[in-house]
Amino acid sequence: MTWYRLSASLVAAVLFTVAAVSPAAADFNKFLNGLWPEARARGVSETTFREAFRGMTPDPKVMAQTRKQAEFVKPIWEYLSTAVSDNRVEKGRANYSAYRQVLNRIEERFGVEGQVVLAVWGMETNYGGYMGKNNAIRALATLAYNGYRGNFFRNELLNALVILEKGHTTADRMEGSWAGAMGHTQFMPSSFMKYAADYDGDGHADIWGKVPDALASTANYLHSFGWRPGETWGYEVDLPANFNYVMADEKTERSLAEWRKLGITRTRGREFPRPDDRAVLVVPAGARGPAFLMLHNFKVIKRYNNATAYALGVGHLADRIIGGGPFEKSWPVGEPGMSRKDTEELQILLTRRGFDTGGSDGKAGPKTRAAIRAFQSAAGIPADGFPSQALLQMVRGQ
Repeated sequence: MTWYRLSASLVAAVLFTVAAVSPAAADFNKFLNGLWPEARARGVSETTFREAFRGMTPDPKVMAQTRKQAEFVKPIWEYLSTAVSDNRVEKGRANYSAYRQVLNRIEERFGVEGQVVLAVWGMETNYGGYMGKNNAIRALATLAYNGYRGNFFRNELLNALVILEKGHTTADRMEGSWAGAMGHTQFMPSSFMKYAADYDGDGHADIWGKVPDALASTANYLHSFGWRPGETWGYEVDLPANFNYVMADEKTERSLAEWRKLGITRTRGREFPRPDDRAVLVVPAGARGPAFLMLHNFKVIKRYNNATAYALGVGHLADRIIGGGPFEKSWPVGEPGMSRKDTEELQILLTRRGFDTGGSDGKAGPKTRAAIRAFQSAAGIPADGFPSQALLQMVRGQ
């Protein structure tokens, strides 16, 4: 009897034995045995499955990384100082010249401007300078084994096994971030399965070893989520005196012409090229930092990473690559930032006072910012929705 004629339960039982191993190893083997029927149903062979997990144990460092994402724990000005550093801009311009022909072909095919694709590459891996040292299979297995984010990482692990089965790469080359994002532009396995593009037509989308494949894949991803060619991501703007920051809720859309009637102007007196474009107002560092009217393409960038700091970094880096300058207004660099623990405390205190933050995860998302605005409005201070040490001290005192 060949292996594929065995019942699913019997195959699972013999794939990974649990005798003479530690309790932790036995639990991990049990997890792998439970994973096998799902992998087989997706076309993964026993050979691929066995080789992918041979000698593997969970990586404790991966779980520690789940609470250290820079775009969520650093003040935005610190994050951007690295994300759009002078060195990264210079490298971007050099790559823009080196890959100009490739980028032109990608733009013709997918309608995404070359500088935007390069900016994603620069933000994700510093143009391939660091693509991560975590084995993607082990990282994803660790996250799935620990039940992190429900079934999300279990599904990503299964997709990674399918990628191996189809021969796009080998397990030893499948390196990336702690979360299993891989290659030059850090695709999750599910994104690879949907959007990976084979630029050179060799039958495989090699986002690990071939820059054109990685850039084309990124352009395809952005295109698939509705990138609008010829339009920018947003504009830095000046706000009028005594502005009502309640309008900066990051979700209320108005046309640029309508925002203009409310006294909001583009910096340096420049005009909006398409006044009918619709935008939301974002003040990522509160009333003391720059303000932006964000357009549709900003939302598309956030499909790559849903952090405002990340999407702003991509948009700004793209502009700098093609000759744009720094932001006009300075960031409040001297102000102390908020740690994740500080933000968790702020969320708990606001909720206790009747301003629902939707939970206390230490991330200042839309619900937390809305709760902050409601508290600020009740307290009679500018309702900019920005979590700060000064605000935390105020909430503590009430």
